Amino acid sequence: MQLHDSEQKSGWAALAPLMATYHAKLAEARTADAQARAKDTTVTPTDSLTPTQAEQQMIKDLAARDREVRAHEQAHMAVGGAYAGSASYTYQIGPDGKRYAIGGEVPIDVSPVAGDPEATIDKMQQVKAAALAPAEPSSADRKVAALADATRAQAQADLAALRAEERSGSVDHSA
Repeated sequence: MQLHDSEQKSGWAALAPLMATYHAKLAEARTADAQARAKDTTVTPTDSLTPTQAEQQMIKDLAARDREVRAHEQAHMAVGGAYAGSASYTYQIGPDGKRYAIGGEVPIDVSPVAGDPEATIDKMQQVKAAALAPAEPSSADRKVAALADATRAQAQADLAALRAEERSGSVDHSA
């Protein structure tokens, strides 16, 4: 089971209108640049390398998303400790040619500790805390937290049954 940043899909959806605007503005800029070159020989090729306002805004938005995604996944790893793996990211190339993280996930061990319900209870508390560690947990994060709760509840029932057996076994031996 892995923690997924379900915001990845909404991140794509949120960037779609921006991408459309970016491509439209880029086409306009290229057309204007081509027209200027046709009319005026003073336009240099390096002029087209300066980011347009739409490109600058897209870079700003992608950089903000990158910081948000990395902080989200870092929160999972920091709280998950030994139960969390390394983050993996989904990237988008910005108009500046740089890669920006727009989604990510951290694998986390949600398996019970075999034969040790007390250790399972402790582990599931940490797993749940790791799942809910980011400021804005995704729906996938909430599902992992719910799974940890269910596994913890089962471990608590197993522990109660073990303790009941121990008590009844002690009573039977002294009779």
